[in-house]
Amino acid sequence: MRDFLAGLRPAADDRYAQGMETRRAVLGDAHVERANAQTTDFDRPFQQLITEGAWGTVWSRDTLSRRDRSLLTLALLAALNQHDEFAMHVRATANTGATREDVREMLLHVAIYAGVPAANHAIKLAKKAYEQMDGVAAV
Repeated sequence: MRDFLAGLRPAADDRYAQGMETRRAVLGDAHVERANAQTTDFDRPFQQLITEGAWGTVWSRDTLSRRDRSLLTLALLAALNQHDEFAMHVRATANTGATREDVREMLLHVAIYAGVPAANHAIKLAKKAYEQMDGVAAV
């Protein structure tokens, strides 16, 4: 039975390789290279976990588009007040196909379903991220 179940999932090495490919496609090579350069023995297992689990398994599935996964991720991060991750994923929309209009509409949903304060702060973060992406100095 164990051999049968093992055949249903890709090996960890395959998930890691797929995860790195997807992570680079979504976040960009520069971000992944910075993260890899900052990895230590202490956080290496965590980096492996997110590369295999988040990027190699969830983000690599073909049921939802990267645009849809991007919007779902942004909504969850905004609702959970995960500010650094939210800003990073706003910048990643340059690679996922989620437009600024998509993000704005998603934040309206966040305001209704997760609360105005969470959406209000996320809007501020998104505006700042877009200004940085456009090369405009944030005021």
